[in-house]
Amino acid sequence: MASELAQLVAGLSAPDSQKRVRAAEQLARLGPDARPAAVNLVKAAGDVCEEVREYIAAALEGIGPPRLEDSFLLPGLLSSPSPDVGYWTATLLGRLKADAASAVPGLSDALRGSTALSVRERAAWALGQIGPPAATALDLLRDVASQGDPQLTRLVRLAREAIRQIGG
Repeated sequence: MASELAQLVAGLSAPDSQKRVRAAEQLARLGPDARPAAVNLVKAAGDVCEEVREYIAAALEGIGPPRLEDSFLLPGLLSSPSPDVGYWTATLLGRLKADAASAVPGLSDALRGSTALSVRERAAWALGQIGPPAATALDLLRDVASQGDPQLTRLVRLAREAIRQIGG
């Protein structure tokens, strides 16, 4: 299984988009068994091919939380220029709950500075999932929660929910 998984992960970097599609599709079919490939899947979420991105999203939906030993690799992906990579990074960190406490600074930076609203929203969600260990982000979350821009309604709601989950 490990060698098959390694081959599929290698396929995500193939120059031929159809090879990447096949690798992503097979990884999506593995469900939780693709969990060791979580970081590679997140990196591939920014693929130029829409079909690859769709299968990557399906794979990431099906794996659950990443392995704890892989979690230290995720925060560095939050600042990716690809909104899909940032979104999925925040999602996997949120799935780790309190075990992702060391990612609070990176998630705070994403919430504060990402140009992609989807990444900002997911960072707010992830901070709430982390709960009380994310208390250092409360001031930022309060600032976000006080925004009056109607285009930020969902972000404001997520920030308010995160504040409640953190206990602030």
